[in-house]
Amino acid sequence: MADAKYETHSHDVLVIGAGGAGLRAAIEASATGVSVGLICKSLLGKAHTVMAEGGVAAALGNVESKDNWKWGALFDRTKDGRILQRNFGGHTYPRLAHVGDRTGLEMIRTLQQHGIHLGITVYMECTITRLLGDKQRVNGAFGYWREHGKFVQFESKAVVLATGGIGRAFKINSNSWECTGDGQALAYLLGAELLDSEFMQFHPTGMVWPPSVRGTLITEGVRGEGGTLRNKDGKRIMFDYIPALYANDTADTEAEADRWLAESTKGTSSAKRTPDLLPRDIVARAIHTEVKAGRGSPHGGVFLDIATRRSAEDIKKKLPAMYHQFKELGDVDITKEPMEVGPTAHYTMGGIKVNPDTQETRVKGLFAAGECDGGMHGSNRLGGNSLSDLLVFGRIAGLNAAKFAKATGSKTIDSAQTVAPTRSTRGSTTLSRASATALRARTSSSRRAYADESSSCARASCLLPRRPRRPVRPLRRRRSSRPRPRRGSAAARLPGSA
Repeated sequence: MADAKYETHSHDVLVIGAGGAGLRAAIEASATGVSVGLICKSLLGKAHTVMAEGGVAAALGNVESKDNWKWGALFDRTKDGRILQRNFGGHTYPRLAHVGDRTGLEMIRTLQQHGIHLGITVYMECTITRLLGDKQRVNGAFGYWREHGKFVQFESKAVVLATGGIGRAFKINSNSWECTGDGQALAYLLGAELLDSEFMQFHPTGMVWPPSVRGTLITEGVRGEGGTLRNKDGKRIMFDYIPALYANDTADTEAEADRWLAESTKGTSSAKRTPDLLPRDIVARAIHTEVKAGRGSPHGGVFLDIATRRSAEDIKKKLPAMYHQFKELGDVDITKEPMEVGPTAHYTMGGIKVNPDTQETRVKGLFAAGECDGGMHGSNRLGGNSLSDLLVFGRIAGLNAAKFAKATGSKTIDSAQTVAPTRSTRGSTTLSRASATALRARTSSSRRAYADESSSCARASCLLPRRPRRPVRPLRRRRSSRPRPRRGSAAARLPGSA
């Protein structure tokens, strides 16, 4: 039995993380008939997945017939009603099914709307600090409510981790405040393995100005729609950084690159690809090299130009979020002038080691999916593959977690694994000194993350609403003659009460 001192919830499958992978896992597990609990660190629908803007990679063959694996969903459409696809870095064909430049947001909304009708219990604003169990078996989780700090524990036959990456470890990053490596730490401390932890992807195009939003993502879709990277002299930089590996497939003149772009969006092109859509690591290094050589933009990046490549109407239609992002945050009209961009920490390739067929770790009953697991993408990821990843492997994780839960019984939670409370001299329940110190450190870190995030309207979709401070009454110079209110009453809690 769980420790009666704490609020306790029991489920067959517990999913920690409510981004795309977590929602997909919860939906699949719930569809098998098991009880599912879904834990959100913030609010449902505010996960980091909403910041995936460019699209989801899928071989549909709707633009290029050679790329013809069949798959479908509700996205932007071609004139004849098929799913529209755009060019993206590293992909041979136009492969990114998209919804303007807010694909991740629309995917989260779709998964969320489907999930809430399946009877999934959602626990919002809850941070998990520890998985319960041992190296052989997981049997629950322990955490606290972010609103008031009270502890809560969850009993579960199986747990799916879908907590995202570690991007917030870097000063300049494109990640939501939630991406602090929680899942990787939880799994490792319980006994799971990590792999490829050194593999971190830097997206080549993040905002560099103003400083308050430095690192905020600029979708690769801008270059997929024809945007070009230029240095302070107006020269297109990527023709100087074509690796030998890609030389045979990459245009070495602007004329050929532009012809490829025009033809590839309508079908097969005989021209070679533009170097502006080389893989992300190559483009990020090129930008860094230009800046170090003194050819960068005024604020330490390069220029990304879409204004001279597309009409204002096309830009507002295809890149509405980018248009509003720069207009509101940088006072830049991207239909008239270029953007300043530079590399930003973006995606964690490494993570929790899982069985690729089941998504289970070496700890029985513990599964992982999405950015928090490792091994799917190697040392570098193609744009759009993260959304494909979370849909496919989120489903696999949820399905196998449900199978595990059905095939096994529950296991008793060891009360020694939960935080032991102590009694203060006044009789109220308090934390032990070590536990209180750990909680204060974690809360302080979360508050700093909130403060950093609130300075960027571009990340507003991933923020929790901040509560206004209660006004403080001025201190009285003399003690009031009124009788002191009883401790614990409403009057006693008002600032300035005698």
